[in-house]
Amino acid sequence: MSECGCDSVCNAAPPDPGYRRALWVALVLNVLMFGIELVASFSAHSVSLLADAVDFLGDAGNYAVALFVLGLAPVWRSRSALWKGWLMAGYGVFVLGKSAWQWSAGIVPEPITMGWVSLLALVVNFCVAALLYAHRQGDAQARSVWLCSRNDALGNLAVMAAAAGVWVTARGWPDIVVALVLAGLALTSGASVIRHARQELRAA
Repeated sequence: MSECGCDSVCNAAPPDPGYRRALWVALVLNVLMFGIELVASFSAHSVSLLADAVDFLGDAGNYAVALFVLGLAPVWRSRSALWKGWLMAGYGVFVLGKSAWQWSAGIVPEPITMGWVSLLALVVNFCVAALLYAHRQGDAQARSVWLCSRNDALGNLAVMAAAAGVWVTARGWPDIVVALVLAGLALTSGASVIRHARQELRAA
C-alpha cells in the first residue's frame, strides 16, 4: 500500500512557514482563553461558557496535533483529521450531557461575566480565524483547523446572546439553548471533517 512505501515519506509536502506561525499563535491564544473561560464559567455558573472553555482546550489540542503532523505524508494528516473529527463530535455529546444536568439543577447563570468573557473570546477567535482563513481550502487537516476557528467565533456570539437572554429573563434557559446549539455545531462539523478525512484515506 502507498502509505507503507516511499509515497508515505517522499510525497510529503514541505510545511508552509506562514501556516506554522499561525498555528503557534492559535495554540497559545487558545490555551490562555481556556484558563480564563474555565474560571469565569464556574464563577458565573454558565454551562455555555463552560462548553466554550472546553472547546478552547480541544482546539489547543487540535493546533498542537496540526503542528506535529506538518510536513508528514498526506495519509498521516488525514488520519489526524479523522481523530480530530471524532474529538469534535465527542465534545458535542459532552455538551449535551452537561446541558441536561444544568437544566435539571435549575441554575441561573450570572450574565455580566458571561457577556464580557464571551466578548473577549470573540476577539481572540476572530484574530485566529483571520490568521487561518487563507488555509481553509487545504486538506482535511487544514479544513478541520479552519472549522474549529470558525465555530469558535460563532459560538462566542451565541454565548453573548445567551448572556443577554439570561439578563432579560432572569432564567437559565437561554444558557441551555445556546449550549445545545454549540453541541449541534460541534456534531455537524465533526461529521464533515470525518467524511472528508475518510475520502482522503480511501484515495490514498
